[in-house]
Amino acid sequence: MAERILEVDDVTLRFGGLTALDSVSLHIEEGEILGLIGPNGAGKTTCFNVITGVYTPTMGEVRFRGSSLVGLKKHQITRKGIARTFQNIRLFRSMTALENVLVGADANHSSGVLTALFRSPKHRREEADGHERGMDLLEFMGLAGRADELASNLSYGDQRRLEIARAMATQPALLCLDEPAAGFNPQEKAELMALIRRVRDRGYTVLLIEHDMRLVMGVTDRIVVLEFGKKIAEGTPADIRDNPAVIAAYLGVDEDAS
Repeated sequence: MAERILEVDDVTLRFGGLTALDSVSLHIEEGEILGLIGPNGAGKTTCFNVITGVYTPTMGEVRFRGSSLVGLKKHQITRKGIARTFQNIRLFRSMTALENVLVGADANHSSGVLTALFRSPKHRREEADGHERGMDLLEFMGLAGRADELASNLSYGDQRRLEIARAMATQPALLCLDEPAAGFNPQEKAELMALIRRVRDRGYTVLLIEHDMRLVMGVTDRIVVLEFGKKIAEGTPADIRDNPAVIAAYLGVDEDAS
């Protein structure tokens, strides 16, 4: 049985009188692709934000490889091995594609200010390793030929792929993708599905938020469904496809109606 790499245990998050997450529990097994879905406002991105340290839960526990993440800062969680992308692209637009990826690689460098200032052998070695890893990731994304182009000059789809490459450059064990297919046409979505599978084949575990049900059903191993901050279903894509509670949540159907 695969190891549970992430466990969200009975997490509740309140903002004043608003309960954004209500006793949510889920887990991710190492090497799987887990989909997190639900209607708008269901709490999907909020759950991501709790996992990645943007929010501290009001109650409950989040564990990564058995170690609590609650109370850790975002950069500490990144160093533990969790990286994410965002629904709205957050690249450094005035930096090149390679420079953007190197920002991710720098997250795991141990060189201090002095070693960087005096360009010690350790700093030069880390710099060379980061450059090599950055080019490898750009090659993986099909962007190696655009390494020296400004991020602002890349197409929308290439910017999406670049953001994934930057997240991967932090060398995470768990990669969290927030709406990576937003704005994509059907062909780009099909290519993204193939890319996510290749990311998993590279040894990453993937947590995916996505509205496109065809993409989610086609790429995930399991799916967790949220509605109004509560988990209403969990299972394989086949289980979720025919689940009455999920159908009601997405179509606005009253399950008790005859």
